Formats: sequence, C-alpha cells, structure tokens
Amino acid sequence: MNEQLRFASEDDAEALLAIYAPYVADTVITYEYEVPSVSEFRERIASIAKKFPYLVYEVDGQIVGYAYGNTFRTRAAFQWDVETSIYLTEDAKHKGIAKKLYDVLLALLRAQGFYHAYAYIDIPNEASTRFHKKLGFEEIAVYPSCAFKLGRWCTLSCMELSLTEITEDRVPSAIVPITDLDASLLLQLFHETTKEERMERSL
Repeated sequence: MNEQLRFASEDDAEALLAIYAPYVADTVITYEYEVPSVSEFRERIASIAKKFPYLVYEVDGQIVGYAYGNTFRTRAAFQWDVETSIYLTEDAKHKGIAKKLYDVLLALLRAQGFYHAYAYIDIPNEASTRFHKKLGFEEIAVYPSCAFKLGRWCTLSCMELSLTEITEDRVPSAIVPITDLDASLLLQLFHETTKEERMERSL
C-alpha cells in the first residue's frame, strides 16, 4: 500500500468535494446547507492555500482525507489564531490517518507562528471530541442551540490548543504564509510523523 501526505492543489477540488459533500448533505458536522460547486470549491482551496496549510492524504493514488487551517476571525488582532478542519472518507476512519494529517498540520502552523488553534465541533460527537482531546485540545466554550440544520437545533463546542507559549512581554512576529516556508519541511514532518507511528507500533 502506497501512502502519501502532500499539499493540496486546485486540481484536487473534485476529489475533495466528493469527500465533503456527504458531510453537507447528511450531517451537522458542517453547518453549510448547500453542496458547493467544483469551481467554488477550487476557489476555496486556492484562497486558503495562499496562507494556510491545506493537506491531503492519498492511499494508492486516491485521496481519502484532507485537513487545513483557515482564518479564525477577520479582525487584525486575531491574526495569530487559526481554525482547523478535517474530513475523511468513511473507509479512512479509525486507521490513524486523521492523526497523521493533524500532526503535520499543527507542526506547520507552529512553524508559521500561530499561537492558538481552534476546532469547532457539533456536539454530541464523541469521536471528534475524543480525537481532539488526545491531541491536546481543551473545550473552552459551548454555544447551545446556535444553529439549525436537518430539522434540529445544534450545539457547538469550541476546542482550543495552545501552539506557542505566550508571555506578556513578547510581541508576536508576523505570520509566515505557508507558501514562504521551506518546501522540504512538509516531507521532513511527514517522515517524522510516520517514524513515530512505527516506533509506537513496535513497543
């Protein structure tokens, strides 16, 4: 089995949309109502990838999952925060792929200079909540009945992960766009992630 973790491109739009569409149509994991078009999804990838990591995971040449960072809030003072998202095919779940994607995603976000990562989860969603807790995220807020989809009111959990230590006298440096990071960093992080996984399996 050949596995690869790489940056997404606009050419991946159709494959990524095929993964995302069922989440829109059949779940409250995303609060989006309408499945976007391929062209719209292509534009989303292009826009996000200018600044944030947008990663895909392939198994034998087929994309089975993707994860990315995106704008947390639009006001300038929030620029050191980032929101994270991840989507997998049903067959890719419970195989460690989500952790591989997130390990590299979070490492890249740290390298860019982000201080906090936030994940929003419709609850109850024990699998996603447990997954994020294992990575160090903590629930910091709950928004009861803040959205309505598929015939019910939805409650949203906000989970936070500290990426960089904050000191009161430290002025944060400008965020480095993902396109300005060393291209070899992704490969290095992927190798480190898979090496750690092999070591855990051997214990």
